[in-house]
Amino acid sequence: MKLKTLFLFSLCLCLLTGCKKDNILELPITYHKGFGPFEASTSGANLYIDNIDSPWKKTYLKVSGVPQNWTDVKFGDINSDMEQYVYQNYHLGNISKEWYDELQKMWDWEPDTLNLSKVPIKCRAAFAVGNDSTGKSMVVVDTNINYDFSDDVPFELVQNYSELDRDSRLNNEAIYVTFERLLNDKKIQIEVPLVISDGNMDQYYLKCNFAQYRTAKLGNHLINIYSRNIFPFSNVGITNSQSPIGEKIDPDKVAFNNEYLEIGNNLYKNLGVKRNKDILLLEKIDLPKNEIRSTQIGFKAIDFSGNQFKKQTTISLDSLRGKYVLLDFWGTWCGPCIQEIPNLKALYDKTDKSKLEIVGIVGDSPIQALEQLTKKHGITWPQIVDGTNEIKEKYGVLRYPSTFLINTEGIIIAKDFRGKELETIIDSLIKK
Repeated sequence: MKLKTLFLFSLCLCLLTGCKKDNILELPITYHKGFGPFEASTSGANLYIDNIDSPWKKTYLKVSGVPQNWTDVKFGDINSDMEQYVYQNYHLGNISKEWYDELQKMWDWEPDTLNLSKVPIKCRAAFAVGNDSTGKSMVVVDTNINYDFSDDVPFELVQNYSELDRDSRLNNEAIYVTFERLLNDKKIQIEVPLVISDGNMDQYYLKCNFAQYRTAKLGNHLINIYSRNIFPFSNVGITNSQSPIGEKIDPDKVAFNNEYLEIGNNLYKNLGVKRNKDILLLEKIDLPKNEIRSTQIGFKAIDFSGNQFKKQTTISLDSLRGKYVLLDFWGTWCGPCIQEIPNLKALYDKTDKSKLEIVGIVGDSPIQALEQLTKKHGITWPQIVDGTNEIKEKYGVLRYPSTFLINTEGIIIAKDFRGKELETIIDSLIKK
């Protein structure tokens, strides 16, 4: 009876105060000016398209105050938080349920209703481009988000400078733009440095880079946090690697959501960010690395099975243990994928099949197109039609082509190598 009473008391206390696992760490996030150790974070900055059928049409910002001597004026906006933008505009009735559902499917996104606001937040800054009286391409940004350009300073559009140029020109060329966000359930304004690096008016975009990065600390270990927007997005990368001066961190050393990071002598799982609280969540893992399956280099590859195309046989990754295995995620409509087929064919034809297997994972593609390409290019290595994208989702594949090279012990040793580089790597492994 006492045990039952104690259990009920503990349950009530947990419901009232919230339960926290001992192995879940909550680390406060700090924001810094500059690009830090990552490639410059690029934000969407698309010009509005005058198309009545555009699903975004009702979301366009209405602004005034463009310089009167400008010609060929076009408008657009710089988006600091795509999730908030979509969420609030759906609830405002500015985008349809069909488009809202389609975006969730395309992004593999489940809206975090606890961290998003139905009440409108100014998460976008309007901009305009045009030619001044001398014919120069000019830009003006609504830096104080009052929807009026008359109190903002136009500047010339700079074209095509490098990542290092962005770092070195930050102090002279950054503009400071105000955005709104939620923090601790309150709407606040923040000012963010922004570098507009180049643009293409014919293709209706500007390339904007937020000159801001984030860190958290775990004891004496500094963790760098990467996301493509100002505020941590759904899929947030973390790393404790340090880059040499003048270089950026290798993307393969970044652990994204539900991936693992070694810090000191411990292993942690990246659980993402509480965006409303500016907190990074890590889970301390007690298992040894060689018992964990992940899509990261150095970890055991995630097993899967599927039916081989045009054959009555099933392929599983674990059944190929003892061979090097190249997983090639591709689509029949993907130009770079098709360009790579002759390279894969040459590699497969010359390599001992007892030492190497290539497995194509074909997603988002019609069967008829796969049949045609298989016949046209003489593809003889196994193909699995990933009709439900189950394998693609397990491996977190966001683009085609994507490759994973797995060693004889089932450990991922390389990713996204193609062509001559891939051939060189495999030749060196086979000859060992």
